[in-house]
Amino acid sequence: MENWAFRRRFGAGLVVLTGLAGAPVMAHEGHHHPGLVSTVPTPAGEPALLGENEAAMTRMMEAMAVPPSGDIDRDFVAMMTPHHQGAMDMAVIYLRHGRNEQLRRLAQEIVVTQQQEIAAMQLALGEAPPPSAPAPTQGTILSTR
Repeated sequence: MENWAFRRRFGAGLVVLTGLAGAPVMAHEGHHHPGLVSTVPTPAGEPALLGENEAAMTRMMEAMAVPPSGDIDRDFVAMMTPHHQGAMDMAVIYLRHGRNEQLRRLAQEIVVTQQQEIAAMQLALGEAPPPSAPAPTQGTILSTR
């Protein structure tokens, strides 16, 4: 029962955060408020970033819908792994489209630290960590626009 309550609160919190994160975008786009005309120009790459980010968020939320196994520790890792992967996916998407050098460095750090945290969670359960592979920010030339 405690596992169900945790998952419910955790999922509800993500829904709220997802809704809040989308609110400025909807206000910026202006199509949810008839008569509102945005004075902020839309960068050329923004529609691509938003579409890719929405797809990453959808994948993450679907992957986090883990049926309870009866093992709270494994359930936690099963939910947190796609959450961390979602953060990595969003960081890589930002690296493809973003221009701010400070944010680009932060996005690269997000990828590395999230990979490390996934490995640490798997090791804590006695599982083998994921196979070594270059970070998604290595070996690929990402747009710096």
